[in-house]
Amino acid sequence: MKAGNTDAFGQANNRVALTPEHRMALISVTRLRVRSFGYLPRFVWETMKAMRQAEHSPGFLGGKLLRNAKNAFWTLTAWTDEVAMNAYRTGGAHRGVMPKLLNWCDEAAVVHWIQESPELPSWQAAHQHMLTQGKPSKVSHPSPAQARNQIPMPEPSRIERTLKPVQGPNAASA
Repeated sequence: MKAGNTDAFGQANNRVALTPEHRMALISVTRLRVRSFGYLPRFVWETMKAMRQAEHSPGFLGGKLLRNAKNAFWTLTAWTDEVAMNAYRTGGAHRGVMPKLLNWCDEAAVVHWIQESPELPSWQAAHQHMLTQGKPSKVSHPSPAQARNQIPMPEPSRIERTLKPVQGPNAASA
């Protein structure tokens, strides 16, 4: 993974290129914590494959990935609509890795919302949505924090990546 050319929370480069017919975006945020260092190499490999899939997916508008301490990973993606996001989620690399996350992770949560702005929200705004509207995801070995639905604030990191559509919001799948 490489660091993006943004500040610690992606504030300098978070505009999503929306066409006039895409005034609103579906925002999806996930937080996953890998429970053991032993799972980390495979998790990172599968994350890279899923990021590439997203960048080539029809309806993908842009996104960000952030790695925090204690092997916590945040993703924030924007989609033209729920159909596009679900097609990504239920296909390709993302679909293949989802069952593995049950065992690899001890904390997992997700939130989706519709946003009118063409800009990706800040990590702080994503966290606020996660706290107020987010749902814990099933994991086989929940941490005490997962059991209490405690989700720490994303922290600035040198490991942050900006995701961009390869050929615009209607790119063909890779």
